[in-house]
Amino acid sequence: MGEHPPIDAGRLLATFLELCRTYSPSGTESACAALCADALRSAGCAVRFDDSAATTGSDTGNLIAVLQGTTPGTLVLCAHLDCVEPCDGVEPIIEDGIITSASQTVLGADDKAGLSAAIECVAVMAASSKPRPTLKCVFTVQEEVGLRGAKALDPSVVSGDVCLVLDAEGEPGGIVIAAPTHITFTAEFTGRAAHAGVSPEQGVSAIAMAADAVCRLPSGRVDELSTANVGTIEGGTATNVIAGWARLTGECRSIDRVRAEALQGTMDQIIRSAAREAGGEVELLWTVEYEGFTFAETEGPVELVRAACIDVGIPPRFFATGGGSDANVIAALGVPAVALSCGMKGVHGTAESLAVSDLERLTELCVAVAARMARED
Repeated sequence: MGEHPPIDAGRLLATFLELCRTYSPSGTESACAALCADALRSAGCAVRFDDSAATTGSDTGNLIAVLQGTTPGTLVLCAHLDCVEPCDGVEPIIEDGIITSASQTVLGADDKAGLSAAIECVAVMAASSKPRPTLKCVFTVQEEVGLRGAKALDPSVVSGDVCLVLDAEGEPGGIVIAAPTHITFTAEFTGRAAHAGVSPEQGVSAIAMAADAVCRLPSGRVDELSTANVGTIEGGTATNVIAGWARLTGECRSIDRVRAEALQGTMDQIIRSAAREAGGEVELLWTVEYEGFTFAETEGPVELVRAACIDVGIPPRFFATGGGSDANVIAALGVPAVALSCGMKGVHGTAESLAVSDLERLTELCVAVAARMARED
């Protein structure tokens, strides 16, 4: 306690509220990125944008900002610039210390809490006379639609000793120590179209194949580490036509990579069998969306964050998540990526909220991690 520089709570809150008011759905992040870039330049960072827009289709690239340190070591602070719809016309209000949206929109705390905390952390460390590691801010685009910005990052951009990914739900102090490997599929069934009233015997229904597969596929929580789901189904051309085509999309996930692959194999076999047994065909495409990761509670980066929690009086807690984040992509690049709870609640819904005190505690934690890295060098 007392060994890390204090944050400016008023400045932090003002930054967060301004970002919340800024329209930034996936693919249209430029206005939010410009505000972040201005704030980081004012703090003394060298700021640039990468060329990922050519890949992602966003109206801006990923934002990369660097504040040179006074001691060895690099701390990467990662958050994402986009938020889910509805996010147009957000007007945040504060009642009893809780920030919500006054209208029928999301608040955007996911992930403007992370952006604000990272910006304030950099500003605090830049203004302090105390030692600091090099700080990198990596603010990504299109996280909400498949981690696209992170997937387009040059690995050198996120190189560092540890990366804090500020993008998990729950009160500050939450430390994600495991996240799943996520594998998706698209199955295109082909049957034989025929008139449903005149010659149904000549038809082979692709919809029936898809339905048979859905009934046989594992669904929901498969075991303590794994889940599976069919997300969409479509097909056919008209009510009076035996459907000649149908499409399924779905996924499987597991904290255990071997289990994820085994679940994929089971699902693959079921889908192919459903087509074959009906006399049809299926084209099946599997995609590994991102790799999972697992940390031991005593592992260096996790221990660093745990100790920093203690420094600022936040009870640390470890948990596994069934969701993915930029941490999955960054960890796969060989950078220890620790996703942290940011205080946001009810994300992706119009009841989303964030306590002002949690925003402050998250930021204090980031500053404490940076200060501890400098002390431990």
